[in-house]
Amino acid sequence: MIDPQNVLPYRVTDRNLALELVRVTEAAAIASAHWTGRGQKNEADGAAVQAMRAAFDTVAIDGVVTIGEGEMDEAPMLYIGEKVGSGGPAMDIAVDPLEGTNLCAKSLPNALTVVALAERGKFLHAPDIYMEKIVVGPDLPEGVVDLDASIGNNLRSLAKAKKRDVSDMVLCALDRERHEEMIAHAREAGARVMLLSDGDVAAAIATCIDGSGVDLYAGSGGAPEGVLAAAAIRCMEGQMQGRLLFEDDSQRERAREMANGLDPARKLFLHDMASGHVLFSATGVTSGPLLKGVERPSPTRARTHSIVMRSKSGTVRYIESHHTFKPKAQAAS
Repeated sequence: MIDPQNVLPYRVTDRNLALELVRVTEAAAIASAHWTGRGQKNEADGAAVQAMRAAFDTVAIDGVVTIGEGEMDEAPMLYIGEKVGSGGPAMDIAVDPLEGTNLCAKSLPNALTVVALAERGKFLHAPDIYMEKIVVGPDLPEGVVDLDASIGNNLRSLAKAKKRDVSDMVLCALDRERHEEMIAHAREAGARVMLLSDGDVAAAIATCIDGSGVDLYAGSGGAPEGVLAAAAIRCMEGQMQGRLLFEDDSQRERAREMANGLDPARKLFLHDMASGHVLFSATGVTSGPLLKGVERPSPTRARTHSIVMRSKSGTVRYIESHHTFKPKAQAAS
């Protein structure tokens, strides 16, 4: 029999942290939503960063940003190595204050604000370079797809595991020139292809969502986004593999410094990118298949839609929050 005294305090703290994370992503989403459709992605991103950073001051953690807005000399806040939180358990933080800045600027689907937490030292320290990725959902044989296999073989293996035809499979990928060969081979194999302009965290998560219409996510995108996606996939019990891609020796050396003696070009499995106990939260800025965007029924009210997950329990919660703001005249009095 489990002694409640040994497990209850940690579980309560853990659950409270999950709800505090939602408040962080909500704050960033509401701030950046003001810029939706205005064609000013930098302003949208800046608003999200400032709101997220301020919200972290209320979170009861001893946090260090390991995936953030860049190095200290490149970003004024939420930079790699910055300490955040009001004190508490030692946690590593991965953030993308506005995943899909172009999507927000153009009022296109799937702009999100994203945060993940892990125990100290449990996130891959990934520099801001590209990562090759492949992701599938839960309830599949381990190793059903492989980063080093051809896209055709992966689609055939996945179709067999799902007891469906390859023609039923949907590959999701970023619409980039570098993916043209992969896309062509996927179509030659008989699969359909869903192309996105931006937003590969949402696309990776879609593989784990029933009814999303996405069976496989593959291709290269940002390494920081890869770590954030890995945190979500851990919570949803999907599968993911990745590999860092280097454009020059300086990138390879930077990755080597962050790899603690491991080969920076090795194939990465899910627990290499996000291990231990992981928490994940995302709030929609613009509406998409994963989440609705921020809604403003009046100048003093907003409605947000979020997803929050915990790897320890495997629980995935969708949260709709209604926010009320004081009118400016009342706030000033």
